Amino acid sequence: MIQDRLNKIEEKLTQSKEVKESDKAELLTILTTLRAEIAELSRTHHEQAESIVGFAELSAHEATRSEMSPTLFNLSIEGLTSSVQEFEISHPRLVGIINRLSTMLSNLGI
Repeated sequence: MIQDRLNKIEEKLTQSKEVKESDKAELLTILTTLRAEIAELSRTHHEQAESIVGFAELSAHEATRSEMSPTLFNLSIEGLTSSVQEFEISHPRLVGIINRLSTMLSNLGI
């Protein structure tokens, strides 16, 4: 399920006409790194990993919509950021990746 959701994010980013090619490349690089971190996290914290990926999927969806809703977009980014807060000490790399992803998606929403 987690890998399916990550695949959907990748597909959404790849097919988006709203995202510049340079941004797509950077987002896909971040997504590749996220895959590795989420795979590790899911071994010990499967439900939390599902939540993180769910919010990442929702955030990517909101950021790439042709008519973005700022309210929904901001809520999705807040959810994504909140989903990793408990892992700041135990999984700092994961938190850094999510912060990079959130920042990139936020910049798309400007």
